[in-house]
Amino acid sequence: MIARSFLVLATGAVLAACQPTIPESGRGVGFDNQFNNERARRDAALSGVPAPASVSAAPLGAAPASGSAEATAAETTRILDATRPGGGAVSNSGAAPLQASPSNPPPVLNSAGISNENNFDAVAGQRSIDADAARLAANRSQYQVIQPEALPSREGSGPNVVAYALQTSHPRGTARYRRSGFNKQAKFERACAEFATADEAQLEFLTRGGPEKDRKGMDPDGDGYACRWDPAPYRRAAQQG
Repeated sequence: MIARSFLVLATGAVLAACQPTIPESGRGVGFDNQFNNERARRDAALSGVPAPASVSAAPLGAAPASGSAEATAAETTRILDATRPGGGAVSNSGAAPLQASPSNPPPVLNSAGISNENNFDAVAGQRSIDADAARLAANRSQYQVIQPEALPSREGSGPNVVAYALQTSHPRGTARYRRSGFNKQAKFERACAEFATADEAQLEFLTRGGPEKDRKGMDPDGDGYACRWDPAPYRRAAQQG
């Protein structure tokens, strides 16, 4: 019996020795006051950090150089400030923009800038309807009606390329007149080189006896049209008119 009791007591002592120690609740989280020690070291480290310097709005140094990035940024800021509500006085005549609010009094209208021509009372005091009618009659009496005159007649009765184009109807290249001689192509190129336009060549050709005669060889194929002159444009214009 005694041996059994001693064995039970020995077993209880061994189990008691293996039981872990419960920390005190007043010492915080962790064991051996580790949390409190870490917090104390952090507070001590932070106490030595200097306070931040106060921010100053005063400009630093001289004004930025013209054309620099700083000058461009400053000008952009100035323009943006002028366009914001309340900043219009910077860029206009100096008067602050009107702030719309039910509590604001109505703006005062200034009628001093209205001209007399837009003021009926002022105009009525300066002249009457009868005076305006007399002035209108005086202006009409100075009108001059110029009668149309007959167009001057063309001097001389020489040939006309337009009239010749309308009198003919055959196309270019249609032989209508006899042509003879040697080196007709060479004479043709040499004679036509003297004129700036085909109309001038045709007028000279008609003046020298064309289309029946071709003294300078300007119409070698005998169609009556010198130096590749074409009457078709004149005929189309007459039809459209």
